[in-house]
Amino acid sequence: MRPRTVLSIFAALLIVVLVPLTARAEAPSATFSKPSDWGAGWEGRYTLANGSGSAVDGWTVEFDLPSGTAVGAYWDALMTKDGASHYVFRNREYNGAIAPGKSVVFGFTGTGPGAPENCKFNGQPCTGGSGEPGGLGAPGAPSVSGRSDTSLTLTWAAGSGKPTGYRVYEGSDLRATVTGTTATLSGLEKCSMHSYTVKAYDEKGESPASAATTGTTTGCATAPLPKHVLTGYWHDFVNSARPLKLSQVPDEYDIIAVAFGEATSNFGEVSFKVDPGLASKVGGYTDAQFKADVKALQAKGKKVILSVGGEKGAVWVGNSSAATLFTNSVSQLMAEWGFDGVDIDLENGISPQYMGQALRALRAKAGNGMILTMAPQTVDMQSTGAAYFQLALNVKDILTVVNMQYYNSGTMLGCDQGVYSQGTVDFMTALACIQLQGGLRADQVGLGLPAGPGAAGGGVVQPGLVNNALDCLAKGTGCGKFKPSTTYPDIRGAMTWSINWDVTNGGGFARTVGSHLKTLP
Repeated sequence: MRPRTVLSIFAALLIVVLVPLTARAEAPSATFSKPSDWGAGWEGRYTLANGSGSAVDGWTVEFDLPSGTAVGAYWDALMTKDGASHYVFRNREYNGAIAPGKSVVFGFTGTGPGAPENCKFNGQPCTGGSGEPGGLGAPGAPSVSGRSDTSLTLTWAAGSGKPTGYRVYEGSDLRATVTGTTATLSGLEKCSMHSYTVKAYDEKGESPASAATTGTTTGCATAPLPKHVLTGYWHDFVNSARPLKLSQVPDEYDIIAVAFGEATSNFGEVSFKVDPGLASKVGGYTDAQFKADVKALQAKGKKVILSVGGEKGAVWVGNSSAATLFTNSVSQLMAEWGFDGVDIDLENGISPQYMGQALRALRAKAGNGMILTMAPQTVDMQSTGAAYFQLALNVKDILTVVNMQYYNSGTMLGCDQGVYSQGTVDFMTALACIQLQGGLRADQVGLGLPAGPGAAGGGVVQPGLVNNALDCLAKGTGCGKFKPSTTYPDIRGAMTWSINWDVTNGGGFARTVGSHLKTLP
């Protein structure tokens, strides 16, 4: 009996010693990092990683900030403030579940010299550390070194320090863990676009993320979009600009937004037809000719999308039934006319909840190759609390680009709280900075400008100034008085209202800006 008693005691001790260690190693963790700091403020980011064997269903992260430090804008979470310095962040409706082996990221901007203290993740101490494990530096931006119909291969330069390995993320989802500086992401859909970042890790946590890179699998019916794109609107109506057929769109344009899909008497429903007045002005333009022109543009690698809304657009998506009707009607129009996606240009109010629901359902119908663009006014993107900004953040995992309208605006606040006047480089860069610091990726931000006289009531600029603004954001050169604290080499490009006005004014916008986009990093 005595040996069995000794063995039993020994086994019990092993359980006492080993179980807490195992539980602690597998517990979900929250890691804080500061990806950028521009002196007057900084970006804070929490990575919530689930290393346990069971799913996390809903999360809360709370912490204190020292005196003189405060939270500004935030994204991918809902924030409340308890007292003078205690902040509580809770999941949004789309990112509350964290499966085993997965992670979620939320972020915010801060002011002041401090950083979060006394952090708790779902009531337990945040065990991820400070986000500066062993002095690990961010890896170099990954590049796409190989592709197939169902996979993308990434390669990157090692960061500083001695990492255990590297983790590849798509948004906040962990896609691969490797020991070297290359990874192949498999099981992807044909002709699907993906954006990835890479982090080094060791036993103490993760490094800051690399810059993001975007790649598209092969198998597209038409070519994928280039890294930097020029978007233009084509009028399906007659105004003072020159009427055009789609076949007359200059080659510099990568995305052609057909303006506009119109509302019907049913809330959420969108209709489209070739305008009879336009058809008459161009000497006849049948539905069959329009569809043939769409296919011809796509054969040259262009994307043709349907823009919904405009200044007088009255499409209303404010409840579930309207969202369903929007999804079904736009899906039918895409199938009938051959559109590659949709542009949201609603200037008379928008519901982040229901339009987000509609767009996700549309993406599910259309597939990963769907192009989704937006063209909000400047006032709609002044803060992450604005409805349009919320919509962009809610669907940023399926969002191609936001081409904010940097015109008809007067003066607006930049990300440094300075006041800037439209028609200047500073206006473009300081307002783009709000989107870049507010949660959108650089490859999701474009500069929307009028194509010369007649195209807008205010904010017309020489195309060379648009190039200066792009250089300032991408390379840190050509800036005015405002200079961003970091560069954004993945800035997506530019948009103009409109192709018709550009052709009317001699085509200078497309020639000048379109060619310059090819010189960006």
